[in-house]
Amino acid sequence: MAGETIIHGKLGILSIWDTSAYKPVACLTSNSLSTALSTIESNTKCDPGNTVRNADQFSYDITADGEYIDTTSVGGETTLASHDWLLVKQMAATDVVWKLDSGLADTIYYGTAIISDLNLDQPADANSTFSATLSGSGAIVTTDPNAT
Repeated sequence: MAGETIIHGKLGILSIWDTSAYKPVACLTSNSLSTALSTIESNTKCDPGNTVRNADQFSYDITADGEYIDTTSVGGETTLASHDWLLVKQMAATDVVWKLDSGLADTIYYGTAIISDLNLDQPADANSTFSATLSGSGAIVTTDPNAT
């Protein structure tokens, strides 16, 4: 198709709310928003041989992979979020508000999630990396819940 606009992945920026501003998750190599809608299936004698599906529950996860950088120590890049900062949020066992800039000028997604999975990988012969999974709670919206 001619004339379509391809959105480059580098424009998709994931950020987490931190009391007064969104902190971009630092040095991401990738991030992904995955949504699902479960269904209820039924087979009845009213319509034998045909499965009827009804929408049930919406759910989503956000995964992110990045390079591990210092975002918590004196002299560290404290305006960004990396493994150590996310670990503090995870251990608090509370919801975080996230923002995902989709790369489109007029489409930014927001939501609430828990940091359900967080991994730090430190091989002897490469840079340290981390990965995180945010498990969504509630709806994804396009209005900033922290807007004043």
